[in-house]
Amino acid sequence: MKLLPPHLVLILIIASVAVGLTIPVLGPLPLGLRVAGGALGAASIWLNVGNAQRFAKIGTNIETFRDPGVLVTDGAFRFSRNPMYLGFLGLMTAVALMVGTLTAWIGVVGFWVAGQFWYVPFEEGRMLERFGADYVAYQSETRRWIGRR
Repeated sequence: MKLLPPHLVLILIIASVAVGLTIPVLGPLPLGLRVAGGALGAASIWLNVGNAQRFAKIGTNIETFRDPGVLVTDGAFRFSRNPMYLGFLGLMTAVALMVGTLTAWIGVVGFWVAGQFWYVPFEEGRMLERFGADYVAYQSETRRWIGRR
């Protein structure tokens, strides 16, 4: 069985909240930061839902372990090759901020490691196989996480 990113996010959110609240190290954060976490969470969900709707509209696959259908390079993909993973990281960060303890960051770190070393390399390999030189050109223009070159 292959663990899809949204499922890992849910598991890590539960772990972050549980660990953050039962083993609270260096907390709680000031209320302002915790409220900012809520805003970041909302923006992150908006980013992911918007991109999921875009994928549905153009008829391409969104699931990590299925074949890519269309190379999307516009919208949020102009600034990141992985905006949905950024959305998940933003949501994990929001949870950590709202819980307000250092130990709640376990989920952020866990998801970043999974993204950086498992999900993204897998997807990039599939994109390279499917789109070849077009994907290489896109990689040369757009960073993995955020920013233009």
